[in-house]
This record gives sequence, C-alpha cells and structure tokens, in this order.
Amino acid sequence: MTCGVFGLAWHVGRFGRREGAVPADVLVVLGARVLAGGVASGALQARVEKAVALYQQGLAPRLLFSGGIGLHPPSEAQVMRALAVRLGVPAEACLLEEQSHSTAQNARFSAEVLRRLGAGRVVVVSDAYHLLRARQYFRLQGWEVATSPAPLAGRLDAVDRFYWTVREAFALLAHPRVLLARSPLR
Repeated sequence: MTCGVFGLAWHVGRFGRREGAVPADVLVVLGARVLAGGVASGALQARVEKAVALYQQGLAPRLLFSGGIGLHPPSEAQVMRALAVRLGVPAEACLLEEQSHSTAQNARFSAEVLRRLGAGRVVVVSDAYHLLRARQYFRLQGWEVATSPAPLAGRLDAVDRFYWTVREAFALLAHPRVLLARSPLR
C-alpha cells in the first residue's frame, strides 16, 4: 500500500509540473481559500494570475471562476473575478460558478455553465499538486481537459508540497472511478 501511495504521489507531482495549456473554449480557475475581509489567499491569487496570463496570451476567450463561499465571504469566484478585472480582463469575459465546495463540485457545477456555452475543451488552472485530480473530475463530466499549474514558488516549501502531493494521492486512491477516468472521444 505504501509503495502505491508514494508511487501515485510521484505521478501526481510529475503531472502537475507540466504546462499543458492549449487553445480552449474556456479557462476554468479552481477556487482556494478567501481570507478575512475578502482577501485572496496566496493560492487563489497565484491561480488567477496564471489564468490571466493565459487569457492575455489568447488561449481562451473566457474565464470561469469556480468556488463558493468558504469561511469568509464573498465567494471564491467573486474574489477571483475582481482580481482578474484588476489585472485587465474585461468583466464580460468572466463567468462565475459560486456553489462548489470541493473539486468534484467544481467540475459538476462548472459543467452546467460550460454546457450552456457549448464549450468543448477547457484548460483547468490550479496548484500543481491538485491538477491530476481536477483533470480527472472534469473528464468524468465529459470534458476534454488540458491543465496549467499556478506557480508554487514562494508559497509552499518542500515539506508542504510533499504533504499536499501525498494528500492528493490518497484522495485519488479513495475514489478509483476518478483515478481511472478517460478523456471523452470527440
């Protein structure tokens, strides 16, 4: 069991280091903690900054910010949109999904918005250690998914990266259906 966990953790870490962004219909940015006073956590800020850079490169015409209200309002999605607009993204290019409180819900509730848009391919932006599981949940919802890691430098030291990566391996092993999800045939 231990070898399996650490083997999967190695794969999670390696997968998350790869930049996989390609032209897509929508950039989906997964939420993270909002601090007291509606301030973006480091993770939330890094994810938005990465998505804005991809948007400015012309990889997608829209951004979908996914995340509900955690311990502190407003929703993660609202905080991300406000930050993206401050960074130069037009408000009309920003969509919100404000009900989710987990990666599975990010994918499920975002899928409703993406279907209304007629989207086919999405790029999911999150922290590197989170990307494999996030991709798998979006695949389960029927999307062709590329991934793009937000930078971790300056936010997480090696011990924290190890912890979060192993945590992701356990999360994937706990849900084998998610781990085995394949890309839809289009």
